[in-house]
Amino acid sequence: MPQGIGWRKPVGKSKAAYQLRSAAAVWHRPGLHRSPAPAILVTLQQRMLHYIWWHINANSRPQIMTQETKSFQAEVSRLLDIVAHSLYSEKEIFLRELISNASDACDRLRYAALTDPSLAEGDTNYRVVLTPDKKTRTLTVADNGIGMNREELIENLGTIARSGTAAFVSQLSGDSRKDMSLIGQFGVGFYSAFMVADQVEVLARKAGESEGWRWASDGKGEFTIEPCPQATRGAAIVVHLREGEDEYLDPARLRRIVNTYSDHIGLPIVLKDGGKEETINTASALWTRPRSEITPEQYKEFYHHVGHSFDDPWLTLHNKAEGVLEYTNLLFVPSTKPFDLFDPERKSRVKLYVRRVFITDEGTDLLPAYLRFLRGVVDSEDLPLNISREMLQSNPMVARIRQQLTRRVLTELGKKATEASDEYAKFWDNFGAVLKEGLYEDRDQREALLGLIRFRSTARDGLVSLDEYVERMRPGQEAIYTITGDNLDIVKRSPQLEGFRARGVEVLLLTDPIDEFWVPAIGIYKEKPFKSATRGGADLDKITPPEEQPQEQPAPPAKLASLIAIFKLALGDAVKDVRSSDRLTDSAVCLVADEGDLDMHFERLLKQHRQIDTTVKRILELNPRHKLIERLAATVGEGGASDQISEFAWLLLDQARIVEGEQLPDPPAFARRLAQLLERGLPQAA
Repeated sequence: MPQGIGWRKPVGKSKAAYQLRSAAAVWHRPGLHRSPAPAILVTLQQRMLHYIWWHINANSRPQIMTQETKSFQAEVSRLLDIVAHSLYSEKEIFLRELISNASDACDRLRYAALTDPSLAEGDTNYRVVLTPDKKTRTLTVADNGIGMNREELIENLGTIARSGTAAFVSQLSGDSRKDMSLIGQFGVGFYSAFMVADQVEVLARKAGESEGWRWASDGKGEFTIEPCPQATRGAAIVVHLREGEDEYLDPARLRRIVNTYSDHIGLPIVLKDGGKEETINTASALWTRPRSEITPEQYKEFYHHVGHSFDDPWLTLHNKAEGVLEYTNLLFVPSTKPFDLFDPERKSRVKLYVRRVFITDEGTDLLPAYLRFLRGVVDSEDLPLNISREMLQSNPMVARIRQQLTRRVLTELGKKATEASDEYAKFWDNFGAVLKEGLYEDRDQREALLGLIRFRSTARDGLVSLDEYVERMRPGQEAIYTITGDNLDIVKRSPQLEGFRARGVEVLLLTDPIDEFWVPAIGIYKEKPFKSATRGGADLDKITPPEEQPQEQPAPPAKLASLIAIFKLALGDAVKDVRSSDRLTDSAVCLVADEGDLDMHFERLLKQHRQIDTTVKRILELNPRHKLIERLAATVGEGGASDQISEFAWLLLDQARIVEGEQLPDPPAFARRLAQLLERGLPQAA
């Protein structure tokens, strides 16, 4: 706008147009068009310029923010329905979750204020305040932490903006009990308030910003958001209680809940009742207390707080390191898999504190990625308070803490594996695949990890260690045999294992993708090389069979060599070789990899991830003692037998491919050959 011309924002364009028309009417009054009064000219000029300026700046003019109504993300609506109806019989859990979130918000502001003190606005007395109001039947949980702005309210409360969401939602089955378990792994946090509320309001103002916002919802599909000038820094969750939930307005009930679930919170939890304020928790960080003063229940509730989980900890590690490097760690191994265990970023979820001040829970590098299932805190006395996340990654003290923590965790896991094998088996089923990543990545801890890994095998139903395997090796056995695959039940039935079972040789069953990487990286254990059971040279003839097995095997068919020659001629370049097998006892044929070639399962894995686009040719092995092979060998030399044997060769090759889980290169040809074989086997119609 031209300077000197005042502007008052009109209610709408129509009013501006009306003002312009009024000015024009004055201009055209009789007697004025020749010598208009100066005041009228100025008024006309102002209004014309005002109208023009309004239209030019229509897209950038100030907006009056009003209430908006938005829909929840589909995943949130589904989650809210389950939370409200089937999450927990102990509804009091909601208060623990809201207090936990408030504590985290205060921790984050305390850290941010280290580099920008103005964010705290001079109020560094961080606390959580509970205010029951019997008249309005509301319970307010307020904090003076980091707060949220409009965008964060929408993102954090209207969507599930966390990695692993799709995997979490895809597992929801509709079964209340099973879904409850999944939600426990996911962590419901704020949404748990809808277990007791028919409406929830959030009044929030982000630290460093002047605008406050009000978010509100009844949890039934939509929420509203609007400006809230009275909002103070932080967030106030106003829970409008349903009928029958008045117990959460009783100060004595609130004290008991806080004492049970949130006494470990390291900042004051204040109860406002009748104008009086009372701190109702110990308000000291749990990890700073002596272990003798902490009960198992307090450890459990702190795990729930720091891990945002509902399960119980499988293992608790609480230690204080003194000397050159001083720090305290309180770490937990969960009893169930966290929902984000296999997130590609492989982030650690351990929180770093420096002298009781929260620094960060991301990118700390306090533990290696293969221990990312751990939850808890590490509190250092030596790191500077103003250390940045970027500096953490190159700080030598962090590297030493990482080394010591890793060694301590592996030592404790080793004790569990030795002293409580049944409990350790549960841990292994949950986290074994992750722990094995360390065999490939961490050379320094490789020996300790080798003592911790466990396997399913062909010799027993339970788990077996490498030491136990080596002790049970057969006379003449020189290698540790393994077989890899995607499914344990299918791998157990693989034809390649038949000869090993016949000789009493145990084979380790590997079904995790990481197995394809760590086994070649390790290579040898106690002077015994790892060897795949799917490779050609298994050297089974060197291994002494059990005493009950007949030492002499039936002689192979007389025409076996001729049969193999016909197979080779028929199959041509489709296979690398055709030969008689020592590994098969029940199956007619199988495919094996030649020495030096890629393992078959590893090749399929690489193809699935588009790392290779070529197929390595395999060796087709024939079982000389199988009835089908004997009958085929007997037909060699008969009239027309060669063509029939060629068709059988292709059928048996495709059969071996199917057993290995491979795609047939020519399914129509397989179907045609199979139909012809079935037709020849049926009696002629009368």
